[in-house]
Amino acid sequence: MFKLKLPTDPRWANIAEGNLSEILTDHAWCEQKAATNAITLITMLPEYPEIVTELLVIAQEELEHFQMVHEIIKKRGYELGRPRKDDYVNDLFKFIIQGSREDLIVDKMLFAAMIEARSCERFKVLTENIKDEELKFFYRDLMISEANHYTAFIGYARQLGDPEKVNRRWEEWLEYEAGVIRSYGKKETIHG
Repeated sequence: MFKLKLPTDPRWANIAEGNLSEILTDHAWCEQKAATNAITLITMLPEYPEIVTELLVIAQEELEHFQMVHEIIKKRGYELGRPRKDDYVNDLFKFIIQGSREDLIVDKMLFAAMIEARSCERFKVLTENIKDEELKFFYRDLMISEANHYTAFIGYARQLGDPEKVNRRWEEWLEYEAGVIRSYGKKETIHG
């Protein structure tokens, strides 16, 4: 999926299902951070009204996902809890090129695409491996949305930069992420 180099071990779903309160809280905050990231990208691209318009839709969808997860948390009698640090995302952030404005913006798009790709893949693992029927259905729907966001971010990167250069850089991101994800998959968090 998305050419990810290292798939998630399906046993991660058992870890996640073993503490649904924690995975749902972590997931909620991931959605909030995704909305914030889309808004941050908007501030970097005011001269691209079409991309801004599309990023606004993504930000709204991510906020809707946050609300949906929050509703599940409340319905199940869990507490939202404080935002969680996402070490995986922080590790990916270190790979962003701090060069020219164009390189920075393209890399931030690829950074967002990578997170969406891995999140989508994790939602697929949950859909295929957990027993909770409500969450199976929920994560299947979100998997489709995350795939659309991944496609959008890759598309923006190709629109804003040289498509061949972007494709080469995406391959570098895939290699880097494979090294990063090796350290994860042992905690009840979306990327953990």
